[in-house]
Amino acid sequence: MSGPTFTFGTSYGDPAPAPAKPAGDLIKDTTTQTFAKDVLEASREVPVLVDFWAPWCGPCKQLTPVLEKVVKAAGGAVKLVKMNIDEHPQIAGQLGIQSIPAVIAFSQGRPLDGFMGALPESQVKQFIERVAGPVGPSDVEQLLEAAAGALAEKAFEQAAELFMAVLQEDPESAPALGGLARALIGVGQLDDARAVLSRVPAAKQADPAVAGARAELELADQAAKLGDMAELVRRVETHPTDNDARFELALALNARGERQQAADHLVEIVKRERGWNDEAARKQLVQFFEAWGPVDPATLYGRRKLSSVLFA
Repeated sequence: MSGPTFTFGTSYGDPAPAPAKPAGDLIKDTTTQTFAKDVLEASREVPVLVDFWAPWCGPCKQLTPVLEKVVKAAGGAVKLVKMNIDEHPQIAGQLGIQSIPAVIAFSQGRPLDGFMGALPESQVKQFIERVAGPVGPSDVEQLLEAAAGALAEKAFEQAAELFMAVLQEDPESAPALGGLARALIGVGQLDDARAVLSRVPAAKQADPAVAGARAELELADQAAKLGDMAELVRRVETHPTDNDARFELALALNARGERQQAADHLVEIVKRERGWNDEAARKQLVQFFEAWGPVDPATLYGRRKLSSVLFA
């Protein structure tokens, strides 16, 4: 399948946008004199995040707009108070803050939790949910949902663009990396898909989105080596016990998106000769399930068919 070529570098997007304007009472600046009112008193109603920053701090300029964005999306579950430590160093010194950006969450007039450094939007949202409870879906989550929908509809170009938008916010997002690899596989850019998967951090290699994309890439590599499909069909129809031909036909059908038929042929091999080629048919089904995802209709169908044979 042909499609446009996507180009990838070491960065997935442009620098963070300029800080957004404060939204009403949710976001404000504070001073040493107003800290007690803006933070300690206010935190008795809802948790208050204090963003300790300075004009010369590059990471601060990246983090602040992300904080403002997530706080606005939380719809009043938290407030954000920003303190310039160049102009007001006393509070930061009392709290032992030695590196910025630093964010401290206050609740009931006391420090509750905190983090240092410029985190991506998804991790900032997780932090807010730790201190304030669940909030609505973030822009990143909405992008991921839209990208997954596009991928399911085989709108691979649209899905790739949406997944890349997520990676601008969170370059190590496993769902986005796995999804982008799948979109690239969909347009036949297998080498680019491999390159995307090579960037997955070691700690996220086992993520279902990444594992599924890797399985799909292996299947695409297998399908590229197959012979003529019409010939495979003829061989199976002429010699129903030709497991090699039936196995390859299942791979070819899967590559064409005919998942249930692919599952049927592999289940037929298991039914006829379960131990054939070291249970290759059953193992291939398991790889299909991993590539398709646990709730895909073809996975559910294939599991039912396989169970009916294995536990008959």
